[in-house]
Amino acid sequence: MNIIGPDYLVFGVDDVAACCEYLTAFGLKPTDVTADGGLFETLDGTGIIIRHKSDPSLPAPLPTANMLRQQVYGVRSSEDLDAIETELSKDRRVTRLADGSIELKDDHGFELRFQVTIRRELIMPAEKINAPGAPAQRKPNEIGVWEEMPALPRTLSHVVLFVPDIEIATRFYCDRLGFVITDTLTGAGPFLRPKANDDHHTLFFIRTPEYMKGCEHLAFHMGGPTELMVAGTRFVKKGYQSFWGPGRHKFGSNWFWYFNSPLGCHFEYDADMDKHDDTWIAREAQMNAENSQIVLFEMREKWAPTGGPPPGAKR
Repeated sequence: MNIIGPDYLVFGVDDVAACCEYLTAFGLKPTDVTADGGLFETLDGTGIIIRHKSDPSLPAPLPTANMLRQQVYGVRSSEDLDAIETELSKDRRVTRLADGSIELKDDHGFELRFQVTIRRELIMPAEKINAPGAPAQRKPNEIGVWEEMPALPRTLSHVVLFVPDIEIATRFYCDRLGFVITDTLTGAGPFLRPKANDDHHTLFFIRTPEYMKGCEHLAFHMGGPTELMVAGTRFVKKGYQSFWGPGRHKFGSNWFWYFNSPLGCHFEYDADMDKHDDTWIAREAQMNAENSQIVLFEMREKWAPTGGPPPGAKR
């Protein structure tokens, strides 16, 4: 089963206008969006779909207050859809839609849809760095950062789910859909990647009580840590609230910056995630602050030397 990763996440929200404003400010492109909601795209076409929570076209809600309605996964070909349908129809209802995609529920009741991926191929340079002892990546007189530099989400990276039973969730995605565990944070859950994606993870579980079941956060890949910092700073200046970061995780090595959102979960910019193949040996560490990040910064307003001590310095 050549599952690539999430194409779309679908939400049923309380305030469509506020969510549209948020997603646009975050850097996603409104596509066929009306007062009833619509699609907000990254540069490769993946993204977020929102509708009002009362919209009858939405899948049924979870039995919690979470606003996530459906995860839409992209696969390489129609043959992969056939393989998923054959496997999962053994013990649950699988619905084939007119466009060839299939819908079903996982073992925790999350609504899933699988489709031949809509991702557009991106041909864009990664962030360039210059370092002593290595060939310069930027040519002479090519600057690395400027005020108006582009910093937009390139693709939908991963989703993190609150689930009450880690073992049940892991068995479903690994045994039935071919996901691979890359690392595990004991006390929280495993990081998973599907077979057709070499990112450290596209899915992560956190063990919680049943009443918390739903989406904890979702993330978007940026072109590098500078783009992440620039996009996050612009987002804060627009009045949106930073939740965690900026910083860099240990497992996955990705830079991160999380924000609160009106969609009932956190949104993350991430960058520079590790890649893995089937020779990788999964690691395990206890879930705590020490293992969650290697560095963590604190967002503050810009500062420049003025002759006095910097803010917070001892006098």
